[in-house]
Amino acid sequence: MASRSLFQFVTCFGRSAAGKSVFRQFSGSPVSRERLQTNVLTERASSPWNLAAAVCLQRLPVISQDYTPIEQQFADLMQEMELEKSVVGDHELRLQEDAEKMSRKQAANYDSDEDDDPRHQETILAQDLEDSWELRLKNFQPAPRVRDDVDKDLTTVERCLADSLVLLAEQQVGAAKMWLLPQTQWKEGETLRQTAERALASLPAARLPAAAGFKATFLGNSPCGVYKYKLPKAIRTEGSIGTKVFFFKAILSKSGPSPAPNASFLWVKKSELQHYLKPAYMMKVDRFILGL
Repeated sequence: MASRSLFQFVTCFGRSAAGKSVFRQFSGSPVSRERLQTNVLTERASSPWNLAAAVCLQRLPVISQDYTPIEQQFADLMQEMELEKSVVGDHELRLQEDAEKMSRKQAANYDSDEDDDPRHQETILAQDLEDSWELRLKNFQPAPRVRDDVDKDLTTVERCLADSLVLLAEQQVGAAKMWLLPQTQWKEGETLRQTAERALASLPAARLPAAAGFKATFLGNSPCGVYKYKLPKAIRTEGSIGTKVFFFKAILSKSGPSPAPNASFLWVKKSELQHYLKPAYMMKVDRFILGL
């Protein structure tokens, strides 16, 4: 019984009920499958809503954020506790040994034959190493964490390295141009994720030959949100009331060269989205964008 399929079990059980049909007979014929597919396509064709897919492409932070006052106090406390509980390291032991050797050399009963043994000869003292390290530290110039000229350029992905950025594209919606997450209309035969991937690939920067290294990692096949809007009454028909946009999340894994200054897309922080998105659209998008 365990090796028999559920379909065979149901049909056999229905026939064995003394001529009374206990379960409805299921048909798995090709005609039934074709009829089911036809009904699905008919329902889809008769739907007054158009389907679209959009991609929420995020660039994750590149550097760590600055400490808040409470975080700085906690970091100082932990460093103080680690220093109190720490033990003497190898370098500190070497400093102590070098100090003992120097004190023995300055003593009146110093035996110079001990230094003739190659095992007791050291070319570089631990203090010399510390001096060289301090010199390298003084000559080291770290890269600036805040770059005003770059951070103000909304078209570059190199801005605001300590924050997470979201890609916005200027797209035509009816007779107006609006800032939206990159989106495109769904085509017959493709999944919604494939539609979102096509929306990302259709951006001007992604079509440039020099930007062939532009890559994004999509996070799953299920949408993370949906936004529904109706068309203006002047162009609304019975067969086309509006559009349902399904959002998919993606992480930028590799970016191309810097775009032109007049590029039709922006990299903005979550706190800057409200300056470019409509309130109703912003309310849907704000639910699944994390301000990391």
